Amino acid sequence: MIEWDGNRKGLLPLLWVFLTVNYIYCDVFTLHLAKYLEAFLSGDVGGMHITEEFLLVFAFIMQIPMIMIPLSRLLSYKLNKYANIIAGVITTGVQTYTVFMGGTLHYMFFSFFEISTGLIIIYLAISWKPSAIEGETT
Repeated sequence: MIEWDGNRKGLLPLLWVFLTVNYIYCDVFTLHLAKYLEAFLSGDVGGMHITEEFLLVFAFIMQIPMIMIPLSRLLSYKLNKYANIIAGVITTGVQTYTVFMGGTLHYMFFSFFEISTGLIIIYLAISWKPSAIEGETT
């Protein structure tokens, strides 16, 4: 049985790792479908033109969950709380938006876990209260 002792500085980075791995595996699975691989190679996926600028924008978006792995462990309570809320809202919002654009069965499957994890991160950050010791909680 898995137990959680309330240590959010330990749990939040783990959730960000889980979220990031789901993003990566979803993209890897997509490249196993010939029509998507061909579309990526042609530079046009569902009307989106894959350019360097397009990829740079998504590199920034994908950096959010990756940077939150160490930040969730290292930031002070107050910065940690708000960084997790903001990062959670951005990543969950982007993923939710893309679900409404449609997708494959595996995309919807991974999206369920990505959105659920994002909502858990947001909830844990919002409900995080400081302890009496040093004005922080773990």
